[in-house]
Amino acid sequence: MNIVLGVSGSIAAYRAADLARELMRQGHTIRACLTDAAQQFVTPTLFETLTGNPCLIDAFDEPETGRMAHIDWARQADLILVAPATANTINKLAAGIGDDMLTTLVLAATCPLVVAPAMNPQMYANEITQRSLKTLSARAVAIVEPQEGDVACGEHGQGKLAPNSQIVDTVQAVLASSRLLAGKRVVITSGPTQEPIDEVRFLSNRSSGKMGSAIARAALLMGAEVTIVSGPVQIAYPLQAKVVRVGDAVQMLEATINESAGADIVIGAAAVADYRPADPVAGKMRRGKDNITLTLVPNPDIIAQVARSYPSACVVGFAAEPTSDLSVAMEKLVRKGLFAIAANDVSAPGTGFDAEDNDIALIRRDVAPVMSGRRSKLACALWLLDNLAR
Repeated sequence: MNIVLGVSGSIAAYRAADLARELMRQGHTIRACLTDAAQQFVTPTLFETLTGNPCLIDAFDEPETGRMAHIDWARQADLILVAPATANTINKLAAGIGDDMLTTLVLAATCPLVVAPAMNPQMYANEITQRSLKTLSARAVAIVEPQEGDVACGEHGQGKLAPNSQIVDTVQAVLASSRLLAGKRVVITSGPTQEPIDEVRFLSNRSSGKMGSAIARAALLMGAEVTIVSGPVQIAYPLQAKVVRVGDAVQMLEATINESAGADIVIGAAAVADYRPADPVAGKMRRGKDNITLTLVPNPDIIAQVARSYPSACVVGFAAEPTSDLSVAMEKLVRKGLFAIAANDVSAPGTGFDAEDNDIALIRRDVAPVMSGRRSKLACALWLLDNLAR
Protein backbone atom coordinates (compact mmCIF):
# COMPACT_ATOMS: atom_id res chain seq x y z
CA MET A 1 0.00 0.00 0.00
CA ASN A 2 1.14 3.57 -0.67
CA ILE A 3 1.52 5.65 2.50
CA VAL A 4 2.46 9.32 2.73
CA LEU A 5 4.30 9.99 5.99
CA GLY A 6 3.91 13.59 7.10
CA VAL A 7 6.45 14.79 9.65
CA SER A 8 5.94 18.05 11.54
CA GLY A 9 8.22 20.02 13.84
CA SER A 10 8.39 18.05 17.09
CA ILE A 11 11.58 16.73 18.63
CA ALA A 12 9.93 13.33 18.19
CA ALA A 13 10.52 13.76 14.43
CA TYR A 14 13.63 11.59 14.72
CA ARG A 15 11.35 8.63 15.49
CA ALA A 16 9.60 9.05 12.14
CA ALA A 17 12.66 7.52 10.46
CA ASP A 18 12.23 4.27 12.40
CA LEU A 19 8.50 4.46 11.76
CA ALA A 20 9.09 4.70 8.01
CA ARG A 21 11.40 1.70 8.13
CA GLU A 22 8.92 -0.39 10.16
CA LEU A 23 6.09 0.40 7.76
CA MET A 24 8.32 -0.61 4.86
CA ARG A 25 9.01 -3.92 6.62
CA GLN A 26 5.23 -4.42 6.60
CA GLY A 27 5.33 -4.19 2.82
CA HIS A 28 4.20 -0.59 2.37
CA THR A 29 5.68 2.01 0.02
CA ILE A 30 6.55 5.16 1.98
CA ARG A 31 6.89 8.71 0.68
CA ALA A 32 7.72 11.42 3.19
CA CYS A 33 6.63 15.03 3.40
CA LEU A 34 8.30 17.41 5.89
CA THR A 35 7.07 20.73 7.23
CA ASP A 36 9.55 23.59 7.50
CA ALA A 37 9.75 23.10 11.26
CA ALA A 38 10.44 19.37 10.87
CA GLN A 39 13.63 20.22 9.01
CA GLN A 40 15.01 21.68 12.22
CA PHE A 41 15.19 18.08 13.50
CA VAL A 42 15.48 15.80 10.44
CA THR A 43 16.47 16.18 6.80
CA PRO A 44 14.85 15.28 3.48
CA THR A 45 17.99 13.32 2.59
CA LEU A 46 17.39 11.00 5.56
CA PHE A 47 13.93 10.02 4.34
CA GLU A 48 14.90 9.85 0.68
CA THR A 49 17.72 7.47 1.61
CA LEU A 50 15.48 5.33 3.83
CA THR A 51 12.48 5.14 1.50
CA GLY A 52 14.09 5.37 -1.93
CA ASN A 53 11.51 8.00 -2.87
CA PRO A 54 11.56 11.79 -3.18
CA CYS A 55 10.72 13.80 -0.06
CA LEU A 56 8.38 16.76 -0.43
CA ILE A 57 9.02 19.98 1.46
CA ASP A 58 7.77 23.08 -0.32
CA ALA A 59 4.20 23.46 -1.55
CA PHE A 60 5.55 23.95 -5.07
CA ASP A 61 7.89 20.94 -5.13
CA GLU A 62 7.57 18.94 -8.35
CA PRO A 63 9.66 15.72 -8.37
CA GLU A 64 8.15 15.14 -11.82
CA THR A 65 8.34 18.32 -13.85
CA GLY A 66 4.93 19.54 -14.89
CA ARG A 67 3.11 17.33 -12.38
CA MET A 68 1.46 18.86 -9.30
CA ALA A 69 2.92 16.68 -6.55
CA HIS A 70 0.31 17.50 -3.92
CA ILE A 71 -2.42 16.24 -6.27
CA ASP A 72 -0.53 13.20 -7.53
CA TRP A 73 0.57 12.07 -4.08
CA ALA A 74 -2.90 12.65 -2.62
CA ARG A 75 -4.56 10.59 -5.37
CA GLN A 76 -2.00 7.78 -5.22
CA ALA A 77 -1.99 7.44 -1.42
CA ASP A 78 -3.90 4.64 0.29
CA LEU A 79 -3.35 6.39 3.63
CA ILE A 80 -1.72 9.52 5.02
CA LEU A 81 0.03 9.30 8.39
CA VAL A 82 1.08 12.47 10.23
CA ALA A 83 3.58 11.46 12.90
CA PRO A 84 4.59 13.37 14.86
CA ALA A 85 1.75 15.86 14.59
CA THR A 86 2.34 19.13 16.42
CA ALA A 87 -0.38 21.36 17.84
CA ASN A 88 0.18 23.77 14.96
CA THR A 89 -0.31 21.08 12.33
CA ILE A 90 -3.32 19.54 14.10
CA ASN A 91 -5.06 22.90 14.39
CA LYS A 92 -4.39 23.68 10.73
CA LEU A 93 -5.71 20.30 9.61
CA ALA A 94 -8.88 20.80 11.64
CA ALA A 95 -9.41 24.30 10.25
CA GLY A 96 -8.78 23.24 6.65
CA ILE A 97 -5.73 25.48 6.24
CA GLY A 98 -3.37 24.54 3.43
CA ASP A 99 -0.31 26.78 3.76
CA ASP A 100 2.45 24.22 3.17
CA MET A 101 2.93 21.00 1.23
CA LEU A 102 1.73 18.68 4.01
CA THR A 103 -1.52 20.50 4.81
CA THR A 104 -2.22 21.12 1.11
CA LEU A 105 -1.68 17.43 0.37
CA VAL A 106 -4.11 16.40 3.14
CA LEU A 107 -6.73 18.81 1.81
CA ALA A 108 -6.44 17.25 -1.65
CA ALA A 109 -6.67 13.66 -0.36
CA THR A 110 -9.69 11.39 -0.08
CA CYS A 111 -7.89 8.46 1.58
CA PRO A 112 -7.92 7.68 5.34
CA LEU A 113 -5.86 9.92 7.62
CA VAL A 114 -4.03 8.85 10.80
CA VAL A 115 -2.66 11.49 13.19
CA ALA A 116 -0.21 10.83 16.04
CA PRO A 117 0.11 13.95 18.25
CA ALA A 118 3.35 14.86 20.05
CA MET A 119 3.80 18.07 22.03
CA ASN A 120 4.12 19.70 25.43
CA PRO A 121 1.38 18.42 27.80
CA GLN A 122 -0.12 21.87 28.29
CA MET A 123 -0.28 22.39 24.52
CA TYR A 124 -2.00 19.03 24.18
CA ALA A 125 -4.50 19.87 26.95
CA ASN A 126 -5.22 23.32 25.49
CA GLU A 127 -8.91 23.63 24.68
CA ILE A 128 -8.21 24.69 21.09
CA THR A 129 -6.05 21.63 20.44
CA GLN A 130 -8.63 19.37 22.05
CA ARG A 131 -11.40 20.93 19.98
CA SER A 132 -9.34 20.38 16.84
CA LEU A 133 -8.75 16.73 17.74
CA LYS A 134 -12.49 16.30 18.31
CA THR A 135 -13.17 17.90 14.91
CA LEU A 136 -10.73 15.53 13.21
CA SER A 137 -12.23 12.52 14.99
CA ALA A 138 -15.68 13.56 13.77
CA ARG A 139 -14.27 13.43 10.23
CA ALA A 140 -13.16 9.82 10.79
CA VAL A 141 -9.50 10.71 11.29
CA ALA A 142 -7.82 8.06 13.45
CA ILE A 143 -6.04 9.67 16.40
CA VAL A 144 -3.22 7.73 18.07
CA GLU A 145 -3.31 9.19 21.57
CA PRO A 146 0.03 10.36 22.99
CA GLN A 147 1.49 8.77 26.10
CA GLU A 148 1.92 10.26 29.55
CA GLY A 149 5.49 10.75 30.75
CA ASP A 150 8.47 13.09 30.81
CA VAL A 151 8.72 15.22 27.67
CA ALA A 152 11.70 16.98 26.11
CA CYS A 153 11.10 20.28 27.90
CA GLY A 154 11.37 18.53 31.26
CA GLU A 155 7.67 18.63 32.11
CA HIS A 156 5.55 15.58 32.87
CA GLY A 157 2.16 14.81 31.39
CA GLN A 158 0.35 13.49 28.32
CA GLY A 159 2.10 14.54 25.13
CA LYS A 160 4.75 11.95 24.26
CA LEU A 161 4.45 10.41 20.81
CA ALA A 162 2.81 6.99 21.05
CA PRO A 163 5.09 3.95 20.61
CA ASN A 164 5.86 3.20 16.97
CA SER A 165 4.33 -0.25 17.39
CA GLN A 166 1.00 1.33 18.37
CA ILE A 167 1.11 3.72 15.41
CA VAL A 168 1.87 0.86 13.01
CA ASP A 169 -0.96 -1.22 14.47
CA THR A 170 -3.38 1.68 13.97
CA VAL A 171 -2.23 2.16 10.38
CA GLN A 172 -2.70 -1.54 9.67
CA ALA A 173 -6.18 -1.53 11.26
CA VAL A 174 -7.28 1.52 9.28
CA LEU A 175 -5.97 0.03 6.04
CA ALA A 176 -7.77 -3.24 6.78
CA SER A 177 -11.01 -1.33 7.38
CA SER A 178 -10.51 0.64 4.18
CA ARG A 179 -10.54 -2.64 2.23
CA LEU A 180 -13.66 -4.14 3.84
CA LEU A 181 -15.88 -2.98 0.99
CA ALA A 182 -13.31 -3.06 -1.81
CA GLY A 183 -14.96 -4.19 -5.02
CA LYS A 184 -18.47 -3.79 -3.56
CA ARG A 185 -21.27 -1.62 -4.95
CA VAL A 186 -23.23 0.36 -2.38
CA VAL A 187 -26.44 2.23 -3.20
CA ILE A 188 -27.77 4.76 -0.69
CA THR A 189 -31.04 6.67 -0.70
CA SER A 190 -30.76 10.01 1.02
CA GLY A 191 -32.61 13.18 1.95
CA PRO A 192 -36.35 13.90 1.86
CA THR A 193 -38.84 13.57 -0.96
CA GLN A 194 -41.09 16.44 -2.04
CA GLU A 195 -44.65 15.49 -2.96
CA PRO A 196 -46.31 18.22 -5.06
CA ILE A 197 -49.55 19.86 -3.93
CA ASP A 198 -49.35 22.23 -6.88
CA GLU A 199 -46.48 23.61 -8.94
CA VAL A 200 -45.11 25.75 -6.08
CA ARG A 201 -46.04 23.81 -2.91
CA PHE A 202 -45.21 20.36 -1.67
CA LEU A 203 -45.35 17.99 1.31
CA SER A 204 -41.96 17.09 2.76
CA ASN A 205 -40.06 16.58 6.01
CA ARG A 206 -37.01 17.78 7.92
CA SER A 207 -34.44 15.36 6.52
CA SER A 208 -31.19 17.12 5.57
CA GLY A 209 -29.40 14.26 3.83
CA LYS A 210 -26.51 14.44 6.30
CA MET A 211 -26.80 10.79 7.33
CA GLY A 212 -26.94 9.61 3.73
CA SER A 213 -23.90 11.72 2.91
CA ALA A 214 -22.04 10.32 5.92
CA ILE A 215 -22.81 6.74 4.85
CA ALA A 216 -21.60 7.53 1.34
CA ARG A 217 -18.35 8.98 2.63
CA ALA A 218 -17.84 6.04 4.98
CA ALA A 219 -18.45 3.55 2.17
CA LEU A 220 -15.93 5.36 -0.03
CA LEU A 221 -13.36 5.29 2.79
CA MET A 222 -13.93 1.53 2.99
CA GLY A 223 -13.25 1.08 -0.72
CA ALA A 224 -16.77 0.78 -2.16
CA GLU A 225 -18.20 2.09 -5.40
CA VAL A 226 -21.01 4.36 -4.25
CA THR A 227 -24.25 5.61 -5.81
CA ILE A 228 -26.54 8.05 -4.00
CA VAL A 229 -30.19 8.46 -4.98
CA SER A 230 -31.05 11.77 -3.38
CA GLY A 231 -34.10 13.87 -2.83
CA PRO A 232 -33.70 17.68 -2.76
CA VAL A 233 -30.99 18.67 -0.25
CA GLN A 234 -28.71 21.64 0.36
CA ILE A 235 -25.61 19.66 1.33
CA ALA A 236 -22.78 18.59 -0.98
CA TYR A 237 -22.19 14.87 -1.50
CA PRO A 238 -18.71 13.31 -1.90
CA LEU A 239 -17.34 13.98 -5.37
CA GLN A 240 -16.32 10.34 -5.86
CA ALA A 241 -19.91 9.15 -5.53
CA LYS A 242 -22.39 8.94 -8.40
CA VAL A 243 -25.40 11.08 -7.45
CA VAL A 244 -28.84 10.62 -9.00
CA ARG A 245 -31.17 13.52 -8.16
CA VAL A 246 -34.91 12.94 -7.79
CA GLY A 247 -37.87 14.91 -6.51
CA ASP A 248 -40.70 12.73 -5.27
CA ALA A 249 -41.07 9.18 -3.97
CA VAL A 250 -42.17 7.68 -7.30
CA GLN A 251 -39.04 9.08 -8.97
CA MET A 252 -36.89 7.80 -6.09
CA LEU A 253 -38.38 4.32 -6.42
CA GLU A 254 -37.64 4.14 -10.15
CA ALA A 255 -34.08 5.43 -9.74
CA THR A 256 -33.33 3.17 -6.76
CA ILE A 257 -34.62 0.03 -8.49
CA ASN A 258 -32.52 0.87 -11.56
CA GLU A 259 -29.34 1.71 -9.62
CA SER A 260 -29.63 -1.28 -7.27
CA ALA A 261 -29.22 -3.84 -10.05
CA GLY A 262 -25.99 -5.66 -9.19
CA ALA A 263 -25.51 -3.78 -5.91
CA ASP A 264 -24.07 -5.64 -2.91
CA ILE A 265 -25.53 -3.31 -0.28
CA VAL A 266 -28.55 -1.01 -0.50
CA ILE A 267 -29.16 1.35 2.40
CA GLY A 268 -32.42 3.29 2.60
CA ALA A 269 -31.42 6.37 4.57
CA ALA A 270 -33.89 8.66 2.80
CA ALA A 271 -36.90 9.99 4.70
CA VAL A 272 -39.48 9.11 2.06
CA ALA A 273 -42.89 10.73 2.47
CA ASP A 274 -45.45 8.06 3.39
CA TYR A 275 -48.22 9.82 1.45
CA ARG A 276 -48.58 12.13 -1.56
CA PRO A 277 -51.46 14.31 -2.80
CA ALA A 278 -53.76 12.27 -5.02
CA ASP A 279 -54.40 15.09 -7.51
CA PRO A 280 -51.71 17.79 -7.63
CA VAL A 281 -53.10 21.07 -8.94
CA ALA A 282 -51.77 22.46 -12.20
CA GLY A 283 -50.33 25.92 -11.73
CA LYS A 284 -50.79 27.58 -8.32
CA MET A 285 -53.68 26.83 -6.01
CA ARG A 286 -55.20 30.19 -5.02
CA ARG A 287 -56.16 31.19 -1.52
CA GLY A 288 -59.85 31.41 -0.76
CA LYS A 289 -62.18 31.75 2.22
CA ASP A 290 -63.19 28.11 2.36
CA ASN A 291 -61.31 25.26 4.00
CA ILE A 292 -59.66 22.85 1.63
CA THR A 293 -59.20 19.10 1.95
CA LEU A 294 -56.19 17.29 0.55
CA THR A 295 -56.73 13.68 -0.39
CA LEU A 296 -53.53 11.72 0.21
CA VAL A 297 -52.62 8.33 -1.20
CA PRO A 298 -49.84 6.02 0.02
CA ASN A 299 -46.41 6.27 -1.54
CA PRO A 300 -44.55 3.12 -2.58
CA ASP A 301 -42.40 1.45 0.08
CA ILE A 302 -39.09 1.88 -1.71
CA ILE A 303 -36.77 -0.18 0.48
CA ALA A 304 -39.29 -3.06 0.71
CA GLN A 305 -39.59 -3.16 -3.09
CA VAL A 306 -35.80 -3.17 -3.43
CA ALA A 307 -35.60 -6.10 -0.98
CA ARG A 308 -38.17 -8.03 -3.01
CA SER A 309 -36.52 -7.17 -6.33
CA TYR A 310 -32.96 -8.03 -5.25
CA PRO A 311 -33.11 -10.82 -2.62
CA SER A 312 -29.37 -11.51 -2.88
CA ALA A 313 -28.43 -7.94 -1.86
CA CYS A 314 -27.89 -6.80 1.72
CA VAL A 315 -30.81 -4.39 1.99
CA VAL A 316 -30.84 -2.16 5.07
CA GLY A 317 -33.55 0.24 6.12
CA PHE A 318 -33.72 3.15 8.53
CA ALA A 319 -36.45 3.66 11.10
CA ALA A 320 -36.64 7.24 12.36
CA GLU A 321 -39.03 7.10 15.30
CA PRO A 322 -39.92 9.65 18.01
CA THR A 323 -39.17 7.04 20.67
CA SER A 324 -36.40 4.75 21.88
CA ASP A 325 -38.77 1.76 21.73
CA LEU A 326 -37.37 -0.68 19.14
CA SER A 327 -40.55 -2.72 18.64
CA VAL A 328 -41.76 -0.64 15.67
CA ALA A 329 -38.37 -0.96 13.96
CA MET A 330 -38.36 -4.71 14.55
CA GLU A 331 -41.82 -4.99 12.98
CA LYS A 332 -40.61 -3.00 9.95
CA LEU A 333 -37.58 -5.27 9.58
CA VAL A 334 -39.82 -8.34 9.22
CA ARG A 335 -42.60 -6.72 7.19
CA LYS A 336 -40.24 -5.19 4.64
CA GLY A 337 -38.09 -8.31 4.33
CA LEU A 338 -34.83 -6.51 5.16
CA PHE A 339 -31.45 -7.87 6.14
CA ALA A 340 -31.16 -5.22 8.87
CA ILE A 341 -32.67 -1.96 10.03
CA ALA A 342 -31.04 1.01 11.74
CA ALA A 343 -33.33 2.63 14.28
CA ASN A 344 -32.80 6.11 15.65
CA ASP A 345 -34.81 8.19 18.10
CA VAL A 346 -35.39 11.51 16.33
CA SER A 347 -36.93 13.01 19.48
CA ALA A 348 -33.63 12.79 21.38
CA PRO A 349 -31.94 16.21 21.65
CA GLY A 350 -28.87 16.67 19.45
CA THR A 351 -29.46 13.64 17.21
CA GLY A 352 -31.57 12.78 14.19
CA PHE A 353 -32.91 15.28 11.67
CA ASP A 354 -30.45 18.01 10.62
CA ALA A 355 -28.17 17.30 13.63
CA GLU A 356 -24.45 16.56 13.45
CA ASP A 357 -24.70 13.45 15.65
CA ASN A 358 -26.74 10.28 15.63
CA ASP A 359 -27.39 7.32 17.91
CA ILE A 360 -28.28 4.10 16.11
CA ALA A 361 -29.58 0.70 17.12
CA LEU A 362 -28.74 -1.90 14.47
CA ILE A 363 -31.36 -4.64 14.42
CA ARG A 364 -31.10 -7.97 12.60
CA ARG A 365 -33.23 -11.08 12.78
CA ASP A 366 -32.41 -13.52 15.54
CA VAL A 367 -29.52 -11.32 16.74
CA ALA A 368 -29.54 -9.02 19.74
CA PRO A 369 -29.58 -5.33 18.70
CA VAL A 370 -26.25 -3.53 18.88
CA MET A 371 -25.99 0.13 19.81
CA SER A 372 -23.65 2.71 18.32
CA GLY A 373 -23.95 5.17 21.18
CA ARG A 374 -24.01 8.87 20.36
CA ARG A 375 -21.39 9.66 17.72
CA SER A 376 -20.93 11.99 14.79
CA LYS A 377 -22.96 10.88 11.79
CA LEU A 378 -19.78 9.89 9.97
CA ALA A 379 -18.61 7.81 12.94
CA CYS A 380 -22.07 6.20 13.08
CA ALA A 381 -21.84 5.45 9.36
CA LEU A 382 -18.44 3.82 9.73
CA TRP A 383 -19.73 1.80 12.69
CA LEU A 384 -22.81 0.72 10.71
CA LEU A 385 -20.86 -0.37 7.61
CA ASP A 386 -18.23 -2.12 9.71
CA ASN A 387 -20.97 -4.18 11.40
CA LEU A 388 -22.59 -4.99 8.06
CA ALA A 389 -19.31 -5.86 6.32
CA ARG A 390 -18.07 -8.14 9.08
